[in-house]
Amino acid sequence: MTTVDELLDGFDHVETRAEFEARIRDGEPLTVKLGLDPTSADLHLGHAVVLRKLQQFVEAGHKVVLVIGDFTARIGDPTGRNELRPPLTTEEIEANMQTYAQQAGKVLDMERITLEYNSKWLSPLSMPELLRLLSQVTVAQMLEREDFRVRYSAGTPISLHEFLYPVAQAYDSIALEADVELGGNDQLFNLLMGRHYQRHAGQREQICMTVPLLEGLDGIEKMSKSKGNYVGLTEPAEQQFGKLMRITDEMIPRYARLAAFCTLPETGKLTEGLNDGSLHPMTEKKRLAEEIVARYHGRDAAEAAREYFERTVQRRELPADNIPEMRLGAARRVSQVIVAAGFAESKRAAERLISGNGVKVDGILVGDPNAQWTAAEPATLSVGSRKFVRVLPNEE
Repeated sequence: MTTVDELLDGFDHVETRAEFEARIRDGEPLTVKLGLDPTSADLHLGHAVVLRKLQQFVEAGHKVVLVIGDFTARIGDPTGRNELRPPLTTEEIEANMQTYAQQAGKVLDMERITLEYNSKWLSPLSMPELLRLLSQVTVAQMLEREDFRVRYSAGTPISLHEFLYPVAQAYDSIALEADVELGGNDQLFNLLMGRHYQRHAGQREQICMTVPLLEGLDGIEKMSKSKGNYVGLTEPAEQQFGKLMRITDEMIPRYARLAAFCTLPETGKLTEGLNDGSLHPMTEKKRLAEEIVARYHGRDAAEAAREYFERTVQRRELPADNIPEMRLGAARRVSQVIVAAGFAESKRAAERLISGNGVKVDGILVGDPNAQWTAAEPATLSVGSRKFVRVLPNEE
């Protein structure tokens, strides 16, 4: 049976903890909500952090609702944006939605999950109903949100429709009468807005619980497909393993905690061992990568992915003899490295090579035309079967 401490473990903010513990003690199943906007075609390890916590509520016997934000995706979440987010087309949203439930099933028991689409209750809203909702929040309250405040101070345009996003997400909580809402810690403003609107609707206010954001392979910005620093939940095992081997040594404990779901004591021992030298970073990175891959592909596939990495990268079973070398230079994306190496005439041509599955880094297929170059150590770039170059980090 899942305990209260296990449910709370991993959250960096709970609004409010006392309310949560009291409701758990009451013994009634809670309605626990998580919303995901289908803004890309893939879920990644960053999404898995909160999905795993949602699954714990499933195992504890609560009613869990996964909300696919097909309506809110039309508005575009302004969270973390320093500029206006281009709206998605209906076709893009529908294409992305097709894969979300399947990919979420890598972490969630979908047979015990209620799947909802928020267009069900947001599309029928009338103008009088929308005006009533908008009258319950002020512009000053909206500008308390950091990304809005920063953009307003900088004179960067904020479209009025962006103010609708937290209102629409909050209405999800009213429609579902949510007791608990989960999200990343960048979503706290939106989650608290749900409490605000539930109070106006005469409902009991939801508990807001947020998880830390997982940094991408660059170790700096949050994991995102648009930044090319992600590991997709459904990527091939070899590709997942190869990507994970590119994280910096400093990020090993962070990925152990948030992507491999190690406990705090386990993560503490790992950190201590890496700091005092009793644990070798390469050994622990391979162990970590194998554990993460096994969660999504099974132990056999994870072991095979590790063997492939050791054979092709560590033992250099690539045509390593007489491979030319180059410095990374100003290149930041794989496509830019391809152009700098002379393997393509333009960035667009390089992106076509990547889309055609003709590009590998250290033997690992690069599938995203926007992928960043994340290797901190010398790495072999191959284009097709005959073009190879050893890319060296820039000198300090």
